Amino acid sequence: MNKNQTLEKLKDLRLNAMANLHQHHLQNNLHNDASPDEYIGILADHEWEKRQNTKIQRLITQAKFRQKASIADVDFTSQRNLEKNMFNRLSSLDFISRKENLILIGASGVGKSYLAQAIGHQACLNGIKTQYHISARLFNKLKLAKIDGTYQKELARLMKIDVLILDDFGLQAFDNHARDTLMDIVEDRFSRTTTIVSSQIPVSAWYEIIGEGTIADAVLDRLVNSSHRISLKGESLRKSFLKENESN
Repeated sequence: MNKNQTLEKLKDLRLNAMANLHQHHLQNNLHNDASPDEYIGILADHEWEKRQNTKIQRLITQAKFRQKASIADVDFTSQRNLEKNMFNRLSSLDFISRKENLILIGASGVGKSYLAQAIGHQACLNGIKTQYHISARLFNKLKLAKIDGTYQKELARLMKIDVLILDDFGLQAFDNHARDTLMDIVEDRFSRTTTIVSSQIPVSAWYEIIGEGTIADAVLDRLVNSSHRISLKGESLRKSFLKENESN
């Protein structure tokens, strides 16, 4: 078998990264010092790394994050009640492997959404399927799905998400549809997947904003009792950023 046939067969097998590296080595005479096993290992590692990087980028794209958030860029210097050791434990993602939830509470601008998305981004880097949603928009989307008959299909899609981020939870009043939809989501995901909730509303007020006691009790039992909590305080980081820019 000649070299061109080998390259073509690698491409036919969709081992494109391996084929490209092999072609590069042939053209530049770079493979002579490696044993056959070592050389195959080099090609296989390159193909694996390429596929992993492609998968990670696909997961990040599909997550639909609103911000480019990273664990490495989290600010622990601001006085907002964010304990570094505790957050580092969460960023190890062990709570996700245990199918536990995370709730982030705080006023507008203190960084709840950023932290939720930073953890979501870290999950994507670890090959974990993640998706970000503004809560009210997701509930409205599912309301339309009920009308066109695709509601159960949309719920099934959400169930396949390992980490579901619900941002701005509770900012829009819960009508009967939103309440039932929240119950369906929480019930399906309970003890099977992880949900991260970001809200300006303290957990103590969730019972009232959800409304309808039976559903509120069921939601809180499944969502809150199996969750870690971060309660952020302090001045809005956005306001602080604007003040710094004005003074410079």
